[in-house]
Amino acid sequence: MNTKNPSLPMKSATISTEHVWAVTKAFLIDLFLWSYTFLVLHKVIYEKLILNLRYPEFTWMQPTYALLAGIAMALGLFFTRLSIGKAMMGLFVLDETKSIMREPFTLLGLLKIALTFIAGIYISQVSMREFFSEAGLQGARRIFTALFNPNFAILQEAIFAAIETIYMAFIATAIALPFAFLAGFFAARNLMMGSNLGFFLYTLTRFVLNMTRSIEPLVWAIIFSVWVGIGPFSGMLALMLHSIASLAKLYSEQIESIDDGPIEAITATGAHPIQVIWYGVVPQIVLPYLSYTIYRWDINVRMATVIGLVGGGGIGTMLMQYQGLARWNEVGLLVIVIASIVWIMDYTSAKIRAAIK
Repeated sequence: MNTKNPSLPMKSATISTEHVWAVTKAFLIDLFLWSYTFLVLHKVIYEKLILNLRYPEFTWMQPTYALLAGIAMALGLFFTRLSIGKAMMGLFVLDETKSIMREPFTLLGLLKIALTFIAGIYISQVSMREFFSEAGLQGARRIFTALFNPNFAILQEAIFAAIETIYMAFIATAIALPFAFLAGFFAARNLMMGSNLGFFLYTLTRFVLNMTRSIEPLVWAIIFSVWVGIGPFSGMLALMLHSIASLAKLYSEQIESIDDGPIEAITATGAHPIQVIWYGVVPQIVLPYLSYTIYRWDINVRMATVIGLVGGGGIGTMLMQYQGLARWNEVGLLVIVIASIVWIMDYTSAKIRAAIK
């Protein structure tokens, strides 16, 4: 028994637990990759390439069989150099004189990537024959001829719709800013890990932000279009909600990368936690926050033209209306206006971000 350092047994137990977790994760990675491989081989290589089935039937027994085969293969190859999971978890001792590209697990990984590419080609139904077909080329020629002959009769209406789009994006960003500013502190690990309450708030905030950000603004626009009706208000709400989640994530990551020196110095004076944040954190994040906010406004302007396609207002709604009527000359003008807005906003935001650095 080591009486000089009683912490050694605990350290050994910690290392052993970490190793067990690493081995478990490695096996689960191998299990997933082999199950995925068997399923792709059956659904794509066998049914699509060999049997030439355009719409193969799907049953839940197929992934079940793939999982069972994956378990058998993962168990059989887990203790060999073909285990991709062990390589990813750093459980292999690599030969520094040997290129990693010559390792068995690397070659196996490249084969799985190639298999995924082949599966993607067939599942996406990529067909160069249809792309270069005579009927397809004639249709493309007809549309592009109209697009490059824009109808300037609707220019005034398009400009007003573009202004509506810009203001919609601006208001969405402005309203999202204070909410994202506050949420960023609760989502910062280095500020919230000092107590159980802080850890709970951090976990809850991260969960809500991740859930909100995972839903695209296009889906939020559909939801709010039903809620408040079709128009720029629903589009603004969709952009605002997504902006809060995205900005809060960026803000929290910026807080997590700040220098701890000023915080420790202010804390040593007995300052209140709010004073520590205000004087120790905020001065370090002001300029990056401004840059992120301007960049988000730029993104919102681009998104506003897309969410208009589902009733979010702005120039996107006009684009949807004329496209639905197959009035390609008008669509051509709207494309020019949208491209001009995006270019101007990109140039302006880049200049502003460069000026505040």
